[in-house]
Amino acid sequence: MKKILIDEEFCKGCGLCAEACPKKLLKIGRKLNKQGYPLVEIDQAGQEKCISCALCARICPDVAIKVNKSDD
Repeated sequence: MKKILIDEEFCKGCGLCAEACPKKLLKIGRKLNKQGYPLVEIDQAGQEKCISCALCARICPDVAIKVNKSDD
């Protein structure tokens, strides 16, 4: 199960989440959302290394990130 869920409609690619991540697992990718903003992304390996601290979600000004803290 993914720990970090990114709502592509709301992400504006500001990069604040990538800067806040203590493990540096997030990055701005090349994929664009419907509004033309570059989306933040995390790969499967990053999902597995995520410590679910939720700093990315707390700093996101557009509330585009949700963090699942359960390992189910």
